[in-house]
Amino acid sequence: MKRGIIITCMYLCCFTEMILIAQNTKLTLDFKKTGVNVSSNLYGLMTEEINHSYDGGLYAELIKNRVFKDDPKVPVSWKVYDEIGGNASIQLDYSQPINNLLPVCLKLDVKNSGTRVGIINEGYWGIPITPKTTYKASFYVKADEVDTVSLTVSIESNDGAIIYTSAQVPLIIGSWKKYELELNTSANIIPTSLAHFVISTIHKGTYRFNLISLFPPTYNNRSNGNRPDLMRLLAEMKPTFLRFPGGNYLEGDYFSTRYQWKKTLGPLENRPGHQGCWEYRSSDGMGLLEFLEWCEDLNVEPVLGVNAGYALKGDYIEAGPFLKPFVDDALEEIEYVTGDSQTKWGDLRAKDGHPKPFKIKYVEIGNEDGFDQSGSYDKRFTQFYDAIRAKYPNLQIISTAGGKDVAGSMTPVCTRKPDVIDEHYYRNSLEMQEDACHYDNYDRNGPKIFVGEWATIEGEPTTNLSAALGDAAWMTGMERNSDLVIMSCYAPLFVNINTGAYQCKCNLIGYDAKYSYGSPSYYAQKMFSNYLGDKVVPVVGENISVQTMAEKKSDGASITTPKQMPTLFYVATQNTTTGNVYIKMVNTSGTSQTITLDLKGAGRISPHATIFVLRGDKLEETNSISEPEKIIPKKESINNASNVFCVTLKPYSINVLQMEIKK
Repeated sequence: MKRGIIITCMYLCCFTEMILIAQNTKLTLDFKKTGVNVSSNLYGLMTEEINHSYDGGLYAELIKNRVFKDDPKVPVSWKVYDEIGGNASIQLDYSQPINNLLPVCLKLDVKNSGTRVGIINEGYWGIPITPKTTYKASFYVKADEVDTVSLTVSIESNDGAIIYTSAQVPLIIGSWKKYELELNTSANIIPTSLAHFVISTIHKGTYRFNLISLFPPTYNNRSNGNRPDLMRLLAEMKPTFLRFPGGNYLEGDYFSTRYQWKKTLGPLENRPGHQGCWEYRSSDGMGLLEFLEWCEDLNVEPVLGVNAGYALKGDYIEAGPFLKPFVDDALEEIEYVTGDSQTKWGDLRAKDGHPKPFKIKYVEIGNEDGFDQSGSYDKRFTQFYDAIRAKYPNLQIISTAGGKDVAGSMTPVCTRKPDVIDEHYYRNSLEMQEDACHYDNYDRNGPKIFVGEWATIEGEPTTNLSAALGDAAWMTGMERNSDLVIMSCYAPLFVNINTGAYQCKCNLIGYDAKYSYGSPSYYAQKMFSNYLGDKVVPVVGENISVQTMAEKKSDGASITTPKQMPTLFYVATQNTTTGNVYIKMVNTSGTSQTITLDLKGAGRISPHATIFVLRGDKLEETNSISEPEKIIPKKESINNASNVFCVTLKPYSINVLQMEIKK
């Protein structure tokens, strides 16, 4: 498809469309021709700490600012509980650290006995409370000059009227000690997130706290684990890999705030956390081992990103002796992941609780280094490439020099030929549709392609139906070219939908403290990933309907030259073991389309087929916390399937037709 004028999202107001209905639209699937193999890793996951994706998101910790480092002067997210006022105060205290990694604690001074006082944490926009649930709480406390030897730990309604659960904790006076306990809720409580966590006392004294933690049940009951509902949403996508620890999050704004994997290992007491690149701190509770266990829980391959000596603000390390510590660090990280207990870092992983090595195939050098204006990436990549290839010759090495939004062959500016190039694309729906044939003419003799970040950016805080249509159109192109495009993953994956929680407007999965949902784009992703064969079936389209699109300002004045766009996007794959055929058809127009399907050389077709349809009435329609399933796939039966038959596609719809070829 010839690319026309690209309309940037900045000026996208509304569109007028004139549908030109073509007669006798036909898709011919040619089973006599040998199609390309479908990559076994085509659809996967990418994540990073943005939009409170980890803290306040997937990572199940409920306490916000648990080590009091979010602000060096005030204990943000914490407040004093004082029934009468004036009897207690809290402040940050640097005089008595637990260790040099956790140098600040929260000091509670209680002036008099007799009234209840304490500290409150409201969590990440609320503490979710559910019936018949066991919460695991822990904290360090150092109590001096106190009249009693116990504290009360509780989860309560925000107005204090309801105590959902509580427990007494006896104290040892005079030294730091960690306390662990369980809080159990009854069967008759009403689920809510309008709750907070309280540690209180009725006796005067000085109490210092640190590393206060509260965990609900986690996915697969992992210690320090993940939120179950979000993990289930991911599992239902049937991803094949996870790229971690993320893009910008890997680099950091500055070298001092980059992701440092060694500081994310071991007990939480040994994790200092670091400033993220999206205006909030990362606890590093989601550490390297937790990423790997996340892969294990979903049965997906780890795709490991390593820091390549570049920071987001433009600072970089010249290749040579100054870059060597970064290269060595990457080699040690690979050893931590893959080494057995006879290696230094493999032994440390075993001591961290996972004796069995993890298997990895891909290592990615840096992030979006195609945008490195210094021109240093070639030499930096070469140094990493040579060192990794020498020690781990079977690993596939991914270059991040891609991402240039151009059609045709991408030639990386690298002295060493990478195995794979990572390319990133963020566009509006029409741009995605317009460029659905992006990879049709790429050079098949060059490196393979990893579309490591991509999304149709329409909708807030999660994407809408228009975005899902653009996503689906783009995925038909990646799937059709999956001999070249061997991996892809949407980004951003997660968003906490509360005001002030997110930085990116268009995201795949939304949630608050208690509820979660998938966007229309999520369901499009799920459909494409769940119904996928191992061979592409060549398809020829005839008489495809087009629409003339012209962008309009709010006053109705045209600001672009009208262009013609197809209204039907399609791809077909076959599972050569089962014989099942999956025909994916995307109708981007506001009217129904009847399509004649001709399966040449397919053999005997079962008359019973199934079509999964994701659709809506308006492009701006979407899902939300209040309407989580407004737009979801619906399953319909077809009983007249044959080698030649017709299907009618509803307006604004994404369709997956599953057919069986009898042997």
